[in-house]
Amino acid sequence: MNKIALVTGGSRGIGAAAAKLLAARGYDICISYRERKSAADAVLDALRAHAVRAIAVQADIALEEDVQRLFRAVDGQLGPLTALVNNAGMLSQQCRVEQMSAQRINRILQTNVTGTLLCCREAIKRMSTRHGGNGGAIVNVSSGAARSGSPNEYVDYAASKGAVDTLTVGLSKEVAREGIRVNGVRPGFIATEMHSDGGEPNRIERLAPLIPLARGGQPEEVAGAIAWLLSDEAAYATGTFIDTTGGL
Repeated sequence: MNKIALVTGGSRGIGAAAAKLLAARGYDICISYRERKSAADAVLDALRAHAVRAIAVQADIALEEDVQRLFRAVDGQLGPLTALVNNAGMLSQQCRVEQMSAQRINRILQTNVTGTLLCCREAIKRMSTRHGGNGGAIVNVSSGAARSGSPNEYVDYAASKGAVDTLTVGLSKEVAREGIRVNGVRPGFIATEMHSDGGEPNRIERLAPLIPLARGGQPEEVAGAIAWLLSDEAAYATGTFIDTTGGL
């Protein structure tokens, strides 16, 4: 059976690194992206260099109809899904809780929590032996912020990733006897564009002295953890997490 993976938010950062590593290991790949079509096309070129099938689908995972359309594209163009990497997520400008609007909070929760749940729902419908599927594996990309709380910067983002951790544990138990494993990775300070999204492009340099390994991480270092959790080598791992935080 072909290995077919969907990587949400696959046009940059950890998602792009994970898609490239999985392609190198023989997976056919679908990446989703919200806005960056040119970046997604560049990732597609890199994926196809591994002689695998690869597609990119524009989708905002905060929107249920977009999620459904995304999974239908995988069904129609690649075939039965065997792996899902829930990587798409967002944060907003750094600020304290007293400065946060309901609009900001809800947008983050809709993407990071509702979107992740919707993608899990659609994957289960396809993978679960209860629904006639052949099983599969899900990896949810959380954050070290789920443990630290990210005070004075991103408490709303941290709260959303705490919810992703709870989802990962609960769902792993719910579908364990249906051929599906569910695990998570919790990246720390990784060199991606997300820090610019938060208004501090050089955030890693500021915080590196606090990290036991004394440096930020690279997306490829998180991708390796994701790929392992999806692999047969992790066949007895479910409901667990790999922290890629440099020791924090």
